[in-house]
Amino acid sequence: MAEMLRSSSVGLIIRQKEPNNLETPCDQIESFLTPTELFYIRSHFPAPKLDPASYQLRIDGAVRKPFCLSYKELRDMPSETRVATLECAGNSRVFLVPQARGAQWELGAVGNAEWTGVPLTALLERAGMEEDACEIVLEGADQGTPAEEPVPPDPISYARSLPCDKAMQPEVLIAYQMNGGDLSQDHGYPVRAVVPGQYGMASVKWLTHIHAVREPFRGYWQTSDYGYWDYLDGKPVRRALAEMKLKSEIARPRVYETLAPNQVYTVSGAAWAGETEVTEVAVSTDGGQTWAEAEFLDPAQRHAWRRWKFDWLTPKKPGQYILLARAKDANGSVQPDKHDQNYGSYVINHPLPIEVFVDYLGRPGR
Repeated sequence: MAEMLRSSSVGLIIRQKEPNNLETPCDQIESFLTPTELFYIRSHFPAPKLDPASYQLRIDGAVRKPFCLSYKELRDMPSETRVATLECAGNSRVFLVPQARGAQWELGAVGNAEWTGVPLTALLERAGMEEDACEIVLEGADQGTPAEEPVPPDPISYARSLPCDKAMQPEVLIAYQMNGGDLSQDHGYPVRAVVPGQYGMASVKWLTHIHAVREPFRGYWQTSDYGYWDYLDGKPVRRALAEMKLKSEIARPRVYETLAPNQVYTVSGAAWAGETEVTEVAVSTDGGQTWAEAEFLDPAQRHAWRRWKFDWLTPKKPGQYILLARAKDANGSVQPDKHDQNYGSYVINHPLPIEVFVDYLGRPGR
């Protein structure tokens, strides 16, 4: 087998070192697929080094025929390739006021890649899931002690669960390739889960264990972290984050960029949703007072982003202007006007204000 590709952090924005949390400079992305070397990296603990020669993927729990797979056996199985957008649930946290705890992601904790692997459903069918199984727990080899309270009594592995109905969908992959090449260490080598439609924390890296359970999983990253407040019969209850929310982002111009007056400037970005398709993007160049429809550069494709553009004739009058982008999906839903506080420092999917200056280039914009 090919040796593990080492991640290059050249060009990525450092949000945290040890473990690696690196952001994509989204103004540099022009292609439908995010180049692997520019794809954001989100890690909870230092990346483990797994040897493909001794690697084992264990499938057990509420199944009739538990089994293990070597790396070679997994790669010898029939594979599928799918394009999917992954977004960190904390992407755009820097836009929250007041400032929230956590990595101060701007716009680049999101990417769109092509993933190759074995559908999870093929492994679960081979194992023979019991009828009373309710969730599938995906566990990685990365271990440590979380920094946020409540801190577990012992070091734990990173693990998340999927409801069985999502786990059995054909798009969920046990992947070993990204954009046509073997996974890099920072992206989960040798094997990771890819769960299209859900926030990135569901796509467990360095995957070593798939465990069917008969009771809902209540692990740290299912309850203490990556959770939100919902209401049941009028009472607040804690639920796990899952499906990505509808969102659009402006990649160009950058925040505080200076643009020449009375010139056509192409505003560009991308929009995505969870389990539905983005059907429309509108752009405002006056802080939300008026909106105009943008043009898509990509066809609608479930689980993949759609790039868009909007040609803006910049004002003749120099000054500061606020740009916004707002998406609509196939269900008729539109991005919310403001951040929902029940999500805490996650799910920042309201239109994000991009402040720019219109002035004669070469002259101070402020």
